[in-house]
Amino acid sequence: MASLVVARFLAPAANRTLRHIINKRSIARIHNYARTLQISLPDQTQRRLYSEKKVFERNKPHCNVGTIGHVDHGKTTLTAALTKVLADQKLAKLRGYADIDNAPEEKARGITINVAHIEYQTEKRHYGHTDCPGHADYIKNMITGAAQMDGAIMVVAATDGVMPQTREHLLLAKQIGVKHLVVFINKVDAADKEMVELVEMEIRELLNEMGFDGDNVPIITGSALCALEGKDPEIGKDAILKLLDAIDNYIPTPERELDKPFLLPIEHVYSIPGRGTVVTGVEMFHQILDEAQAGDQLGALVRSVKREEIKRGMVMAKPGTVKSYDNIETQVYVLNKEEGGRSKPFTSYIQLQMFCRTWDTAVQVIVVDKEMVMPGEDSKLILKMVKPMVLEQGQRFTLRDGMQTLGTGVVTKVLPPLNDEERELVTAGKKAREKKLAKMNQ
Repeated sequence: MASLVVARFLAPAANRTLRHIINKRSIARIHNYARTLQISLPDQTQRRLYSEKKVFERNKPHCNVGTIGHVDHGKTTLTAALTKVLADQKLAKLRGYADIDNAPEEKARGITINVAHIEYQTEKRHYGHTDCPGHADYIKNMITGAAQMDGAIMVVAATDGVMPQTREHLLLAKQIGVKHLVVFINKVDAADKEMVELVEMEIRELLNEMGFDGDNVPIITGSALCALEGKDPEIGKDAILKLLDAIDNYIPTPERELDKPFLLPIEHVYSIPGRGTVVTGVEMFHQILDEAQAGDQLGALVRSVKREEIKRGMVMAKPGTVKSYDNIETQVYVLNKEEGGRSKPFTSYIQLQMFCRTWDTAVQVIVVDKEMVMPGEDSKLILKMVKPMVLEQGQRFTLRDGMQTLGTGVVTKVLPPLNDEERELVTAGKKAREKKLAKMNQ
């Protein structure tokens, strides 16, 4: 690098010195060489800056957690408070509320829309923290965020108690496979003691109803805002430290399946200026990774691929290890009205939306062995997809109907791909489909 810089500045002097003893063709070559050096310097600088990035040290067990709960109950404020308290101990980088909800629309509306990823660590573990949106309109993004969690922090405001998205987020987290969680009752500075006790009882009842160990799940009371502003340590900083201790001790360190082929579901795709000169590599929270492991939340810099060729929902995988399918047999539990599901049964050919990992797609449902499925039933369903998706036997998914979660299921069998006629039935409108089915049955 030093020789390149020296050559860049000495080239004009060399040109003047040699002007009297060499011909014009040689002079042109020197000018071209100087220009080549000037062009190459930004590339070399980018390489140097990349090499100077901090290398991620894997010296603690890694665990993925995240905040779930109703909109405006304080999930993002709690995330910021966690970084504030840990930053004081030099275990995290302080991230303010505005740094987490940094999209223009998020700032304008004051709510979380996209999933945000934060890094921090305690004395025991390193954490990747996912801050999920609580608004009902952004359940799709919440499902994506929860799919990455080993454990969850359910946030409930003491002023409101259990609300619709509290219940739905808890249900979705359980369906996706989150088995361990802790609860933070927020905004206790704005509620009296009796109200806080009633909210805690309500939460424990809900946890038991949803299949969690409601009697033993740690419930911490406090105020994320007080912790963020450095006020009232008992419900501020001390409450955050209690929460971190509960996360460390109640959520077990996950066992990673490191012997299986590499698979990375793609959540976001970004264009980096000068990407043609960026050195290919992998990063975890903007720190260089020597190697990525199962459970890591990472960014991969790739070359020779156009931005429009990669989309959310795709996967990066070892060649030949995964396939995409559009016709599957599944076992699905359909939620009843009390669980937030439908109040009426449904029949074959209903169109639903299927969510799995970071992808979602429209599916046509075929009811097997009976005419209709009642709320609260466990049923075998065949799902025919509008477009093929990467999946495998045993994979879990969620079905939604508009703004309502209909049920959760598991892939039990992969069926032969749809032919042209079957695909036309899946993509056709309701009336066109009914006409075609009537002709087929004649």
